[in-house]
Amino acid sequence: MSRIVFICLAAILTDALTWAQVNVEPNTALLNEGDRTELLCRYGRSINYCRIEIPGEQKVLNLSPEWSKTPGFTYFGAGLTAGQCGVSIERVKASNNGQVKCSLGVEGEELSGTIDLVVALRPQQPIIELLSRPNREGYFNEGTEFRARCSVRDGRPPANISWYIDNMPANKRTTPLEVMSSTNDNVELSTSVQEIQWHLSPEDSNRKLVCRSHHQTDRESVPPQEAAYIINVRYAPVHQPDAAVYGLYLEHTAIVNITIRASPQPKIEWTIDGAIVGQGRTDGRYSAYEPQYLGNDEYNVTLAIAGLTLEDTTKIYNLRASNELGLTDYQVRISSSSKPPSSSLDVAAIVGIVVAVAVLVLVVLLIVFARATGRWCFGGKSIKTPTNETQIDKQLELGAQQNHGQNVHSWKHPMA
Repeated sequence: MSRIVFICLAAILTDALTWAQVNVEPNTALLNEGDRTELLCRYGRSINYCRIEIPGEQKVLNLSPEWSKTPGFTYFGAGLTAGQCGVSIERVKASNNGQVKCSLGVEGEELSGTIDLVVALRPQQPIIELLSRPNREGYFNEGTEFRARCSVRDGRPPANISWYIDNMPANKRTTPLEVMSSTNDNVELSTSVQEIQWHLSPEDSNRKLVCRSHHQTDRESVPPQEAAYIINVRYAPVHQPDAAVYGLYLEHTAIVNITIRASPQPKIEWTIDGAIVGQGRTDGRYSAYEPQYLGNDEYNVTLAIAGLTLEDTTKIYNLRASNELGLTDYQVRISSSSKPPSSSLDVAAIVGIVVAVAVLVLVVLLIVFARATGRWCFGGKSIKTPTNETQIDKQLELGAQQNHGQNVHSWKHPMA
């Protein structure tokens, strides 16, 4: 019984609270300048009047379904008798940003509600600020901790920030987004700030770091704004596995080309059978060319061998590349073969091996089956393994056959 009374009291209290308060839809309206919107305040009973105050508008709007005196603002809702007091704004202005207040006349008193109307303002272009300083030529050394800050100023609401490297997510360490508020001509605006940092490697050189802002005002026709910075890294020649050059012709001049990465440009020298050939020089049949820049920190290094012999293809050619950041040694082998030897079986060979093994297994199984069941070439009498008893039986049988048809002499006593 007490439980039923409690439920009834709770329902009555809930209904009373519903009548006593004004519900709003939406609680916050986030719009762009020029957008159309509808704002609604609701009460649980019939209301006598509907009055709405909008920031930036000099007049207080007295609205009803029957009439409207302010261009651009009309009544919105199911009617005063339904307890609804709303406004339809044809075009939102930047000055309308703020709290919209609705006042409802109910049985001799006035109730009110508020809706936050946020009119978005597009922020300024992002700015990238370097916190780690490059050298005078604008380069960072390999291993340097690179730090940069991106700022997106004067947005409403605040912009979000994302980082990219060559249009791919940067996936580097970033600080939490920081939002700072400021007031400009009585207009409250926000600035978003975020930092990024990581240790530079040769792969980062000549790549584009992008700070991109994402905001309410972005549209298909108005894409997100961004700022970019090209990262330049200086590093020693990059190590790579031993190289092999194929398809060279014997008794012809062989051109051996190797591509290496370095920044700045490397100095080259070849070592062949203990003899050193520097770039731009010739020693006997060997000529070392100056490195040729290919772009993106890559250089083509060339060694020419006049009158290639079979013995030349058995040698190891040692290449050393160096710059002010360090040196790296490479080993190069050459061959007159048209292609490198295959280190693994091709698909056809693998299929052939599998088929052969399958056929062999099938033949063995058939032989075992035929022997066990006495079929095919294993048909006829079964073969018995000779034992000692069968051998004795055969000997007795053979003796009987030898005595058959011969005279038999009886033994007589000599006294007879």
